[in-house]
Amino acid sequence: MITQTSSFIKWFIKHETSAGIVLLVMTILALIISNSTLSVEYFNILEKYITLQLGGFYMKLSVFHWINDALMAVFFLVVGLEIKREFLEGELSRPKQALLPIVAAVGGMLVPALIYVLINIDTPETLRGWAIPSATDIAFSIGVLSLLGKRVPLSLKVFLVALAIIDDLGAIVIIAIFYSTEMNLSYLFLMFASFALLLVFNKNGVKTSLPYIIVGLFMWYFTHESGIHATISGVLLAITIPHKKDGTHRTSLLKKIEHSVAPYVSFIIMPIFAFANAGVNLEGVSFAQVLDKVTLGVLLGLFVGKQLGVFAFSIAAIKLGWADKPKHCSWINLYAVGVLTGIGFTMSLFVGNLAFPNSPFMDEVKIGVLLGSLFSTLLGYGMLLATTKKNAKY
Repeated sequence: MITQTSSFIKWFIKHETSAGIVLLVMTILALIISNSTLSVEYFNILEKYITLQLGGFYMKLSVFHWINDALMAVFFLVVGLEIKREFLEGELSRPKQALLPIVAAVGGMLVPALIYVLINIDTPETLRGWAIPSATDIAFSIGVLSLLGKRVPLSLKVFLVALAIIDDLGAIVIIAIFYSTEMNLSYLFLMFASFALLLVFNKNGVKTSLPYIIVGLFMWYFTHESGIHATISGVLLAITIPHKKDGTHRTSLLKKIEHSVAPYVSFIIMPIFAFANAGVNLEGVSFAQVLDKVTLGVLLGLFVGKQLGVFAFSIAAIKLGWADKPKHCSWINLYAVGVLTGIGFTMSLFVGNLAFPNSPFMDEVKIGVLLGSLFSTLLGYGMLLATTKKNAKY
């Protein structure tokens, strides 16, 4: 599929390997604390309200919502920058190379959603969670793949990165369309006005970050109050950040922001998110609860649906001549990477909180996400370990 790869992709893979380890540590820590004598304090802190007041401006959110609505907007900003950069000059800018991860990502979103719906079809109150198993956690999946080092061809790593980025784009669209609340038209107008102003900055060649940051903060607030989930503002801001080659060796504003903000997202924001969202009290959890419809829908969606959807759609794209198979890659290797896309974790938890806010179903979501991601990790890693050569060079 890919003969050459950008230095950014190589940097991204290396970067996400360490981030995946940090995420794992924070997840384990959250599970330990939420099942210890500190569990009451853990959940009380997340539910505590913090007020931000500047003059006449007043905003009051719980710690949990400051993390999921504000900090995660920065995460989506970085995701948006990655998507924009890849479509402009990266691996997704070449149609035939981009088509395989695009088609695979579509399969990896559709099949898990279908499995969840089939399991929950007769319980309308749980159907809202259909999108939970549809997204891939970039940091965890790349982290697991990179643990195998040079045994795995770079083309497969690039395929997984591209697929996960497109997955995130799909999740963004799903959140904007299906998980927005009742609209406030006044704030919605102000949100689009802010976006239009940012586009004017871009059109007129504004290449300093401060104007974008100031207007972006206002846009985040307007988005939050409009009824659309506030994290969408991060993507809208990313769209407006300029990225043009000017004939010199100067780095574009997009690259500057991306490389300066990404480490904070990977090593501060995402670990905080994982710590705040992965905690679930397992006291009283039984095998019967694992078979509850939400848990089972999420678990099977991630562990079965992702691998089947990614692999089946990939085969179709390759056999039909739409795309090329990744270089130095066997069919079993490609299938194993499809298994790893079942590591949903952060994105699945995020969508779960949108689908079931303040609902007891969230415990079932967390159990399904943790088990589905764990099984996908073990099987995908095991398959690649068994089917790749230790000293392979690509």
